[in-house]
Amino acid sequence: MSVERHWISRAVEETQAIAAQIALQAQPGDLFALYGDLASGKTTFTKGFCRARGVQMPVTSPTFTLINEYQNDIPIYHFDCYRLSDESELYSLGYEEYFYGEGIVLIEWAERVEGLLPRETIKMWFSHRFEEPDSREIRMECTEERESLCASLQ
Repeated sequence: MSVERHWISRAVEETQAIAAQIALQAQPGDLFALYGDLASGKTTFTKGFCRARGVQMPVTSPTFTLINEYQNDIPIYHFDCYRLSDESELYSLGYEEYFYGEGIVLIEWAERVEGLLPRETIKMWFSHRFEEPDSREIRMECTEERESLCASLQ
């Protein structure tokens, strides 16, 4: 069983406010799988999430480095799997230490590593709403292990 939340964002600031609300409820060990087309809001969400957790340095998508690490009260690991040819490329990074560690993990293009994601992964889908330019639909699904996170959000 899972719990879902759904939002419509009409601006970058709204996407970042949604991310902040989620970030403040996130716990060590949470892994967020972010799905969506190019420019659907995944990196914007990540920036808002990191800012809410107190990250001071610039947050950029690690498209070429695969992972950015932000040290804070709880470390945040930001993966971008867009350029992966297959999920086995994550083995050389020691992905298990990140995915099953005590930090918070955000993975853009998570569909490229679907087979490596833990069962309790919090999944988020970002999509363009073509009837309203610049608006996005954001859907979040929490598994039974983290349904309290979804339930705590507005």
